[in-house]
Amino acid sequence: MKLGKILEVLEGSLLTDGADLEMDIPCAAGADLMSDVLTFGKPGAILLTGLTNPQVVRTAEIAEMAAIVFVRGKRPPPETIALAREKRIPLIAAPYTLFEMCGRLFNHGMIGCDLQGRPRNPAG
Repeated sequence: MKLGKILEVLEGSLLTDGADLEMDIPCAAGADLMSDVLTFGKPGAILLTGLTNPQVVRTAEIAEMAAIVFVRGKRPPPETIALAREKRIPLIAAPYTLFEMCGRLFNHGMIGCDLQGRPRNPAG
């Protein structure tokens, strides 16, 4: 899914300038434990999280994730935004819970990082 479509689906606000809205995002991960992000995140994925500190950007960089979405309308502090700009990782703020935003993406065809490379079976 294109980053611009993700922005639309999540009713989000782009917090960083110059993001490539045509960037293709293959999968998504929702987590507040950065150890989970390092374990289950995939290169090129989007991270949805309630954490707003600079460590989120550092973790996303290590995991080679493409973008970060902050849930529940949270806004990161200036140092997080500055680090994301430096690392060229787009940041999005969106108003809904982590659960709802993951559901919105899933309903629009996005798969979870743990399903990357496997067929999606929404019936279970």
